[in-house]
This record gives sequence, C-alpha cells and structure tokens, in this order.
Amino acid sequence: MRCPSCGDETTRVIDTRVSREGDEIRRRRTCEECGRRFTTRERCELQLPKIIKADKRREEFDRSKLLKGITLACVKRPVSVDATERLVDRLEGWLHETGQREVDSREIGDRVMRELRVLDRMAAIRFASVYQSFDTADDYAAFMASFDVSSEEGF
Repeated sequence: MRCPSCGDETTRVIDTRVSREGDEIRRRRTCEECGRRFTTRERCELQLPKIIKADKRREEFDRSKLLKGITLACVKRPVSVDATERLVDRLEGWLHETGQREVDSREIGDRVMRELRVLDRMAAIRFASVYQSFDTADDYAAFMASFDVSSEEGF
C-alpha cells in the first residue's frame, strides 16, 4: 500500500478490525519512511447484472432507485424501513445468485410485486400502478380482478 503523504510503498499494518456488519475490513497503517499513519478499508466488490429496461436500454443496477420506488409505494402504510431494506437485500442477493450478465426489468418488477404483496397488499397495488403504467380506472380494475384471484407465485 502506498503512503498518501510521501508515496513510499513500505507501509506496515498496525491494527485490523472487521466492521460491525462484517462486510468491510479497516486497517490502520503506518509509513516506514515518513512515519505518518493512515486508514485503508477493504470491501468485497460484487458484480451485479445490467438491467434491460422496457425500451431495451441497459442500465447498471441502482439499489437506491429501487429502494426509492418501494419506499414510495409504502408511504403511509404499516411497512417498516427495515422491511423495505430487507426486501431490496433479498432482491440484490437474488440478482447476484442468478449469475446472469443481464436481467430484464420486468423480472425484477414481478419479484418486487410478489414480495410487496406479502408485506402489504396496498403497497403492491401502488407499486404496480407505476410499474405497469396504469392510465385509467379500467387499468386498476383489471389489475385488481387479477390481483384477487392470482396465486402467490405471480400476478
């Protein structure tokens, strides 16, 4: 590791600690040349697949964008912040486990709706209204008809 002060590569680790979450290692180092101390952090880098949007554009997976959409669907509903974050964690884990380089956004939306349906049916309906671009009351009515008779596996 190169010293940020003098640029010398002879540094020594004087303390190592694992973060509370267990996903990062913090190391205190000292430079053998100038004696300055500094901290480095090591973290595992996960490669998530690109998301294929409805218009065929490819985007990087954006956790904050997904969390924002789910959080908006849950506004004024009895769904905790922890529950929404766990939902996004499960989705991220699933994306990583697929091993695919690209995943269709429709797959992600369907999965979110299934999970939201278990958490809060109204939040699932709100999410669906944006995700499926409802324009009229008929769109809502058709969705609600399928929502009530659909299985737990999908809509």
